[in-house]
Amino acid sequence: MAKINTERRFPSINLMKLRLWLTKARYFVIGKEADKGLLFRLFIYLLLIDIAYIYLNPIFYMISAMVKNASDLIDPSVSWVPHQIFTGTLQDAWAKLHYPKWFGISMMLAVTVSLLQTFSCAVAGYAFARLDFPLKNFWFVCLLLSFVVPQQVIILPQLIAASELHLMKTYIPIVLPAVFGHGLKGALFVIIYRQFFSTQPKELEEAARIDGAGVLRVFLRVMLPLSRPAILVVFLFSFVWTWNDYYTPSMFLIGAKDVPLSMGVSQINAALVAQAAQTGPSIFDEPLKMAGSFLIILPPLLLYLFAQRWFVESVERTGLVE
Repeated sequence: MAKINTERRFPSINLMKLRLWLTKARYFVIGKEADKGLLFRLFIYLLLIDIAYIYLNPIFYMISAMVKNASDLIDPSVSWVPHQIFTGTLQDAWAKLHYPKWFGISMMLAVTVSLLQTFSCAVAGYAFARLDFPLKNFWFVCLLLSFVVPQQVIILPQLIAASELHLMKTYIPIVLPAVFGHGLKGALFVIIYRQFFSTQPKELEEAARIDGAGVLRVFLRVMLPLSRPAILVVFLFSFVWTWNDYYTPSMFLIGAKDVPLSMGVSQINAALVAQAAQTGPSIFDEPLKMAGSFLIILPPLLLYLFAQRWFVESVERTGLVE
């Protein structure tokens, strides 16, 4: 009788083990939560690889084209990897861009505008987040409109004003708006600061005011040191966008000899057109443009490579991902 009961138990025990194994397999593949399973992770990795390919493929193609010699360029069997590395195209682009001089101009403009916007937009963002002043909502609507209206709409009055003040072919019209929290994407930076300051506890300001601190001292001594994540985000955004900006310098620096690197590709195109009119087109025209583009985007790439960790953390803390 005991033997019969034992035999009857074995199927139920095996069934429980099978159910336990199936549960573990389901948790491994699907996960206890939607974002913990193997399928979700595979989907995320596949999505990230696709996005990375979209952004990295042009850069890899640019690098591959600019290091090919004449025989590799006309050889249809050479697609990505050349038979030998040829640096002549890169050297030619370096010379045509006047790279050391124009790099210094771009760095000066990008750093100056970034520092000015980082501070001036912080002042405006703190005012919109914490202070009460007349027509506050109206001015914030105007700020949003300045963010929505494209730069091409207001460039004509800016050009007229710069011409009347004799500021054409100078860097002042590019730098001056950043002093007042405007400039390229200035409204967005004010909104970033406003979002960050709005999330800070009011008890910090109340404690500082009890100690006798005024509005300016509260901002400089209490709120501004706390806004390091927002400062990093605004500085990097402003630096990269100012570095890559072609439209604004091309408007105010028409005919100038010393220009930032963002105008370098147009300078190379003009030189190639003039050369083609005299001697005809060359197989190195496109590689030369790609070499120039690579030299222009290299500094922001290196900057992001070293600052990506702090940049991602700062974006999360400023609330931009919400």
